[in-house]
Amino acid sequence: MTLSLNIGNFFNDSSSHALVDELRKRTSEEDILDFEEKFNSKNEKNLHVYICRFLKNRSISRGLASRWLITIVENKESKIDTLQKLNI
Repeated sequence: MTLSLNIGNFFNDSSSHALVDELRKRTSEEDILDFEEKFNSKNEKNLHVYICRFLKNRSISRGLASRWLITIVENKESKIDTLQKLNI
């Protein structure tokens, strides 16, 4: 199944399953961040919103969600730190 990165406002079961499959496939930090960037550029809501919804609905494991969310948050923190150092 091919996953369209633009999932729009409505999230049907097949889109949901396809996205969860993509989350499971990506294991390296580089793959995770690359997918997040592409996903966020083509959708209204950022990927972390969908990950949190999946976690709330128990569609994905806590381990999978935490791996993705930690990677995303640490990347954002790193970017913020870099920008702060440039402004000092």
